[in-house]
Amino acid sequence: MGFLLRWAVAFGLLAATFNPTQWNYTRWAVDNFDKQMPMVVLLGLLLLIGYIIFLRATLHSIGALGMGLVTAVVAALLWVLYDYGLLSLDNSSMNVWIGILALSVVLGVGLSWSFVRRSLSGQVDINDSDD
Repeated sequence: MGFLLRWAVAFGLLAATFNPTQWNYTRWAVDNFDKQMPMVVLLGLLLLIGYIIFLRATLHSIGALGMGLVTAVVAALLWVLYDYGLLSLDNSSMNVWIGILALSVVLGVGLSWSFVRRSLSGQVDINDSDD
């Protein structure tokens, strides 16, 4: 359940920032920058903090190579789904959702990897001590 929650938060962060609907920060910020600049800046900073937390944790746990490998596995899975006709890439908004899903999987795995490694190896990371 922990991975699903971390993945869902990563998906929410990415989807809140940009998605193909009209309900996203990017579109709202462009439309309302002149009228609500302080709110645009505040929400942008909160999103930035979320990205820093996720990216720092992901880079710390799996590193850039791990991020590349997880991205490659997700891309290969999408390729298999496309090759078997289970996925169509004709719809551009569906492609954006697939990209958001793929990036959220990378961030979710990165945020969860320390817990996976600890349960598989029994070793605790130095940053995971219960002091």
